Amino acid sequence: MHRKLGAMDEKDFWSELDEVMNSVPKGQKVVIGADFNGHVGEGNRGDEEVMGRYDVKERNEEGQRIVDFAKRMDMAVVNTYFKKREENRVTYKSGGRCTQVDYNLCRRVNLKEIEDCKVVAGENVVKQRRMVVCRMTLEIKKRKRERAEPRIKWWKLKKEDCKVEFREEVRQALGGSEELPDSWETTADVVKVTARRVLGVTSGKRKEEKETWWWNEEIQESIQRKRMAKKKWDSQRDAESRQEYKEIRCKVKREVAKAKEKVYDELYERLDIKEGEKDLYQLARQREQAWKDVQQVRMIKDKDGNVLTSEESVLSRWKEYFERLMNEENHREKRLDDVEIVNQELQRISKEEVRTAMKRMKNGKAVGPDDILYLWKHGGV
Repeated sequence: MHRKLGAMDEKDFWSELDEVMNSVPKGQKVVIGADFNGHVGEGNRGDEEVMGRYDVKERNEEGQRIVDFAKRMDMAVVNTYFKKREENRVTYKSGGRCTQVDYNLCRRVNLKEIEDCKVVAGENVVKQRRMVVCRMTLEIKKRKRERAEPRIKWWKLKKEDCKVEFREEVRQALGGSEELPDSWETTADVVKVTARRVLGVTSGKRKEEKETWWWNEEIQESIQRKRMAKKKWDSQRDAESRQEYKEIRCKVKREVAKAKEKVYDELYERLDIKEGEKDLYQLARQREQAWKDVQQVRMIKDKDGNVLTSEESVLSRWKEYFERLMNEENHREKRLDDVEIVNQELQRISKEEVRTAMKRMKNGKAVGPDDILYLWKHGGV
């Protein structure tokens, strides 16, 4: 927020600002930067919970309103916590008049994330105004990797011997009857238990990352050392830690290049034998994905069927499409009024039709809520 007080009544301004802050959830980070047209003053006796000791001149009435607002909203006046030269605190300078009226405020609980706050000397946003820079570190919570659930290896039903064994085991578990029980829950439990025993289950481990599948333990340790050195430099910011990080980064870069070259050499050797056929297809898919330009604009046509190429015309077409989509009247209810009701028995879908439809399904489809693959596709039970 950037607004100069005086353009509106101050009482209304603080009232509206209170209303805005009260609408923000308590746990959400908030940083306010504004020309408050006041001086909070040097020293913080009695106001230690919302401000530090460093400011310019004495507190005035407008500055007291800033402090009162910070207390009401449990915020802190960031500028006052960093000891700077006067040149790096003055935000307004004209002739012989120097003052500080621009402040940054943040929630007190987030004050530890603020690393620095100062005025950049010589950088004027507008005439007589100087830029206030606040540097803060935002902690991003890492998502915990969830372990994948073990899955039944339904794809083994493609093999004839597995298919026959599975069918016989299920029929024996169901009492040798050709007809399935009326309760699907009972049948589903029998099918899943039998499938786990005959077909087996996956390990539940996560798949390797596509870009780092070739990393070994040595490379992972090297990468970890580089990250620790970068973290040390970020916290200390001295010449020694910077030099240490640069040396480790160069060393790790060489180690990664050597390890990658070695792994790819071994991969290319495997491609010459039959066992390497799977690796060949995997490598081809990776190269294809790397070649594709993810920033490319997909082909889109206008209402007359002409292909649009420029970004402006594509955006215009999307705008036109959504305006029509969101404002077009729906005539479906009117069409239902003219429908003639026919009272006759519908022909039931036969098992053969279901089998034919399922056999046309592609491989690799997800299982249903009951965790059972459509068995008819593989000629199951």
